[in-house]
Amino acid sequence: MAQRADGPRLVTAEDGAPPRRNRVNLFELAYQRIEELLVRCELAPGRFLAMQDLQDITGFGRTPVHHAVNRLAADTLIVIRPRHGLQIAPIDLARERVLLHLRRDIERFVIRLAAERAGPSHRNQMLHMERLLRERRDGLTLAEFNTLDRRIDQMVLAAAGEPFLEHTLRPLHTIFRRIGFIYHAHMAQMPSLEGTIDHHIAVLNAIATRNVERAVSASDALIAFVDGMFDEMETRIDPSLLDCSVEPLLNT
Repeated sequence: MAQRADGPRLVTAEDGAPPRRNRVNLFELAYQRIEELLVRCELAPGRFLAMQDLQDITGFGRTPVHHAVNRLAADTLIVIRPRHGLQIAPIDLARERVLLHLRRDIERFVIRLAAERAGPSHRNQMLHMERLLRERRDGLTLAEFNTLDRRIDQMVLAAAGEPFLEHTLRPLHTIFRRIGFIYHAHMAQMPSLEGTIDHHIAVLNAIATRNVERAVSASDALIAFVDGMFDEMETRIDPSLLDCSVEPLLNT
């Protein structure tokens, strides 16, 4: 006798529902794509848009984009405006400078952990990244450096070995990657990347050689370098770059 087929059954990938791993990957890919657009200011600070706009821009569906937006809203990078859609959070330089001091203190802890805990694989990756930065120091584009910078952040967190720290530092990394982009892309004299590359090299080398105190000092020097960007930006940057709703200043 044939078995009845009207009872509950497992839903498979062939039924059109993607496996959970694929769904999680889509969430992460959507987040990374929107984060890249934020860092490069293709989603300009202060801009209003709808969820559908982000779906059209990124090519991802509603669920991955919704998930990414909720995470970015928790990171204070996107503001959800009920009945008005979404707003890319304007940049408040005074606030972000305070957050830089917070990042300095957290990074000290993370860098110390990474230098103490880094295993052979972590150290090899960092030495390889250090060599790459040295070899390409004079020719890296801003986009290429930001890609490597994201990988460096991931390496350091992996060496530190504390998953909680990733959720704490992730929004701070994005905020200051965007500050670096604006500084290097829009300041009148087009500052060189060599300074920031050299500071990253120092951090990588100190962790890879497990020199804890030198690693913490190198991290502090990198944060101080970023802090110096604010001195220039507070006096020279066009306010419309920090909030696109502000009328741009005209060159005279």
